[in-house]
Amino acid sequence: MNVASHLTAAAARTPSKTALFYPRRSRPAGRVSYRAMTFRELDEESDRIAHGLREIGVGRGCRVLLMVPPGVEFLALTFAVFKLGAVLILIDPGMGKRNLLHCIKEVEPQALIAVPLVHALKRLYRNRFREVKQAVTVGRRWFWGGPTLERLRDRAWSRFPMEPVSGEDPAAIFFTTGSTGIPKGVLYLHGMLGAQIRSIQEAFRIGEEEVGFPAFAPFALLCIAMGTTCVLPDMDPTKPAEVDPENILAPIREYGVTYSFGSPAFWNRVSPYCVERGLRLPALRKVLLAGAPVPGELLKRLREILPAGGESYTPYGATEALPVASIAGSEVLAEALERSRQGAGICVGRALPGIALKIIRICDEPIPAWDQSLVLPANGIGEIVVRGPVVTREYYKRAEQTALAKIRDGDSLWHRMGDVGYLDEKGRLWFCGRKNHRVVTAQKTMFTIPCEAIFNQHPSVFRSALVGVGPQSSQRPVIIVEPKDGAMPARARDAERFARELLELAGKSELTRDIRDVLFHRGFPVDFRHNAKIIREQLALWAADKIRGSAGSLRRGKSSP
Repeated sequence: MNVASHLTAAAARTPSKTALFYPRRSRPAGRVSYRAMTFRELDEESDRIAHGLREIGVGRGCRVLLMVPPGVEFLALTFAVFKLGAVLILIDPGMGKRNLLHCIKEVEPQALIAVPLVHALKRLYRNRFREVKQAVTVGRRWFWGGPTLERLRDRAWSRFPMEPVSGEDPAAIFFTTGSTGIPKGVLYLHGMLGAQIRSIQEAFRIGEEEVGFPAFAPFALLCIAMGTTCVLPDMDPTKPAEVDPENILAPIREYGVTYSFGSPAFWNRVSPYCVERGLRLPALRKVLLAGAPVPGELLKRLREILPAGGESYTPYGATEALPVASIAGSEVLAEALERSRQGAGICVGRALPGIALKIIRICDEPIPAWDQSLVLPANGIGEIVVRGPVVTREYYKRAEQTALAKIRDGDSLWHRMGDVGYLDEKGRLWFCGRKNHRVVTAQKTMFTIPCEAIFNQHPSVFRSALVGVGPQSSQRPVIIVEPKDGAMPARARDAERFARELLELAGKSELTRDIRDVLFHRGFPVDFRHNAKIIREQLALWAADKIRGSAGSLRRGKSSP
């Protein structure tokens, strides 16, 4: 059941097959070249590291905080930690120092393997790392003790005796993006990781002959575990919306990448570059997009650059449960997209095999036990709940949040996704936004995704965000618009005209005709991981400030400073 056995098995089956193509930047010119590593070499490297970690006292059940950039070291270290039966902790540094330190203190790592900057942070904030007994520096050690990774790893290879674990043993703690609050640590078991690997492999028909391109760093682990060659991108993983398209396209073409996983923001950067230059990617047959709603225009561009028979997919899920459902881009473009534009929400497809998916009445309180009377009929908007082998059971040391997110049903659990949506007559799931983002007025409840779709029809709108201002249950709905490049109104009369056009659109739909106020914003705050999820909480505070600055009433067409 040890998830590291996937790597060892692949190395046994195809030892000389390339596991990784990874970028190396030369100095001082800064040019990037790619190097290759076979499955046998990667497996043996993880063995060497596992031997060294065991020698310094890292063993079964030890909580190991790993903070190194994506690359060979990250992958070898990850599989080494799994082989030891230790618990891998991944915390994205992009969440900001305050959240980062909070999460470290909460999870209480017992071992630290990290780049020098994190070790310096450890010296400054000792109380956050007080449980750390073993500390390994990846790179140059400065003024602290402990071994470096280079000194720790065994020079001579010998097979590491992988720790036998059950499917119920803890494997990792992965943190959520925290887009609706402080990130939460999600406890993964070895069996859940195994189920996740199988589900992705089967749902998207990924065979061992394929070549993967993970534009979201943790997906590299799944590429290797599935026995496929993995091409690591030359990019800043915290800024997928700012990648250099040519740095991305060159290795995709050179190494014949057949499938990729990335956020909409990543492909929104790469696909226009391809379309403008008439570039196609003949080997790339599957593109998986996740992390935020996928615009129809992006799916259209992908259709232009993928080969005949190529397909895009928009799997739905969360850190706590992934994957849950999926739909092909061709099905979206053929039918669902037009309904989405009219405010039907975003179709994210049918539940994957092994996943039970239901819609229940919206509730902000814990639901201790499952009750079938909670379930809504088709087309009724409510909370999305899921059950299955990829569904995690708890947040680490967050009993209150666990109670809010889980519903016990005999020996199993339903996970409350924190999203709202509905199932149509075909059994397809339509996503309508985050539950916490709904706007409750004195007359009705408004959901973000359906309402925003109405405003997004305007040719000058890049994206929009519905927020509520005022006390709960009697909120005032406000639409905030981020115009496309060059469309930001420069003068008050331009803003008034733009706002008037938007309100005319809103008046044509039952969903949005109660909205009377429009604000313009130069650039929405987005999540650090995918650069795609809109942080509506921040926008709501911004809108409230505008209200206070306008003596208690919003001015139509007011823009950001």
